[in-house]
Amino acid sequence: MNKELIINAAPQGVEIAFLEDKKLVELHKENAQNSYGVGDLYLGKVKKLMPGMNAAFVDVGSEKDGFLHYSDLSPYVISLLKFTQQSIEWKAEETYDFSRFTIEPEIVKTGKVTEVLQGKPNILVQILKEPISSKGPRLSCEISLPGRFVVLTPFNDVVAVSRKIHSSEERRRLQKIIDAIKKKNFGVIVRTAAEGKNTAELHDDLNQLHERWKLIQQNLKNASAPAKILSEQDKTTSLLRDLLNADFNRIVVNDKSIFQDTKAYIQRVAPEKAEIVTFYQNGSPIFDSFGVTKQVKAAFGKTVSLNSGAYLVIEHTEALHVIDVNSGYKNAGATQEENSLQTNLEAAQEIARQLRLRDIGGIIVVDFIDMKLPENKKKLHEAMEEYMANDRARHSILPISKFGLMQITRQRMKPEVDIKTDEECPSCHGTGKVGSTLLLEDEIHKNLEYLLTHGHKGLTITVHPIFHAYLTKGLPSIRLKWSMKYKQWIKILADNTYHLTSFRFFDTHGEEIKL
Repeated sequence: MNKELIINAAPQGVEIAFLEDKKLVELHKENAQNSYGVGDLYLGKVKKLMPGMNAAFVDVGSEKDGFLHYSDLSPYVISLLKFTQQSIEWKAEETYDFSRFTIEPEIVKTGKVTEVLQGKPNILVQILKEPISSKGPRLSCEISLPGRFVVLTPFNDVVAVSRKIHSSEERRRLQKIIDAIKKKNFGVIVRTAAEGKNTAELHDDLNQLHERWKLIQQNLKNASAPAKILSEQDKTTSLLRDLLNADFNRIVVNDKSIFQDTKAYIQRVAPEKAEIVTFYQNGSPIFDSFGVTKQVKAAFGKTVSLNSGAYLVIEHTEALHVIDVNSGYKNAGATQEENSLQTNLEAAQEIARQLRLRDIGGIIVVDFIDMKLPENKKKLHEAMEEYMANDRARHSILPISKFGLMQITRQRMKPEVDIKTDEECPSCHGTGKVGSTLLLEDEIHKNLEYLLTHGHKGLTITVHPIFHAYLTKGLPSIRLKWSMKYKQWIKILADNTYHLTSFRFFDTHGEEIKL
């Protein structure tokens, strides 16, 4: 599969388009003023304990306090609280060796938040979900630092290997390597990308994460809550970290600084692929050149058309998202059942793309076209699972119910991508009404008379094609009446780039006459 990353840098932020075989599948936006991104670490202050919810509200500086549930506290939260306080009080002249840190006993799964966070202490938290709507960020105390091949999890000594690495021999090899090179008091999760990597590559990745943990400890020194302690890598680098593989064959950037940073990152983690990064400087907008703008316009509306003529209607409510599949005008099969199956399969592929592209999370209900045969319903369910296999967000897909509905849950990490594809009419400014053609005709006539009486000759009037027809058709036409009245030919040209009620006057040299 051909994979490309198109990066568009602008003053207001960075837009990143992820293409698979030239088709847009993910669109990420990083606002220049954006804060509270997933993975960021904050020193927060527990503000309010909620025994009924077994949760706490933590001030991390956001407009709304962050939400921290007991289930997100981490079994090692006592150790985390101790580490946080020690780091704040740490003196620079002292040597801090985390491998000598004493790990406290784990908390019980059925405990109470009031017992763990009594006294409302300062605590190191990680953003689990960005602020959405009127809700503050969702927080976690299960600190994790992701790298290219491994994820570092402080306060435990567990080594886990990704389940997507199926070879038992490879899993044992990776487990043995990590056990030999990891430091005490650190757990490690081996990512799928580590498959086939040698000890040196894994060691280098692990060392970089150890350095990030040291930086966290240094940033906590004398810190006062609320305070940002460590930012997750920028969106471009984090995407490369998670997505970069052998299939990636092009990264195009229109900003010199981001280009250099991206190239440096690729040279560090995958030197053999450094040449795939190119700097774009062709003048025209980068998203236009690579067809991203057109795909965004086509994909983000309420209605999404499919190749067969079928279409999706995507609706959003406070509680869930609803997608309705409507049949097209082409007959794919000989029977109605086969037509329904083919249309549903096509719709399923587009729905899987739409969920990634819009980053839709929560509960999604899909109303497919009714099918009678159980085997066809099973085919559709299996196809949807296959189409969503590349989706990095956690998700679950239920079989089609007896009402013909498919229910999907998808991990919600940040606000849904919502792009307005409708454009306001420049003539009516969204009111649905434009000035009378009679009044427009009168306005042009007045300007024409003014220019002619002030010595202008050989005038050309340029208007929208519809109004051009209004002025030039018929016998006698309005243009002919004007020409006879002023005893000179009035030239009128049509230009389809003009708005319906726009017009301009030009002299014999083609220069516009300002009115």
